[in-house]
Amino acid sequence: MATTAQPTTEREHYLASFEREYQTTLRVLKAFPPAQGKLKFTDRSTTANEIAWTLAISQMVVEPILTVAKLEPMPQPAPADFNAVVTAFEKAHANATQKLSNLNDATFNSTIVMPVGPKAATAPIRRADALWMMLFDTVHHRGQFSVYLRASGAKVPSIYGPSGDEPWM
Repeated sequence: MATTAQPTTEREHYLASFEREYQTTLRVLKAFPPAQGKLKFTDRSTTANEIAWTLAISQMVVEPILTVAKLEPMPQPAPADFNAVVTAFEKAHANATQKLSNLNDATFNSTIVMPVGPKAATAPIRRADALWMMLFDTVHHRGQFSVYLRASGAKVPSIYGPSGDEPWM
């Protein structure tokens, strides 16, 4: 019987989780009908493209979390084309994965100054905690995006278990 090596350190758990959540998020993004990228529910809602772009940015932020002393917000507007957003998500993940491949425990546990609240409040945060926070933010926004899948008429893939469109039984 073959066995799979299980992560044993927090860094190894993060790296495995980062890849697993990427694969799940990519399935969700690819299930969305690209022509409906402007879908939104209310005037206060964001479009499907904008939420998907947030998912891409969650991959893009990995490099600065690993390399800069202070994380500064750098808003970037979402591309108008949904397929361009998905391509950016895939490219950003490849870049993040390359940066993470060299991640050592010293860097993982070092600190970065980053926004922590309103009025430009910042604080030193362990880089590992910043990475986990961004990963959890990805999961949150993926859940938000899955509602757009259903509203667009697309099929919702299995995320952590069966969905109405991908039952396990």
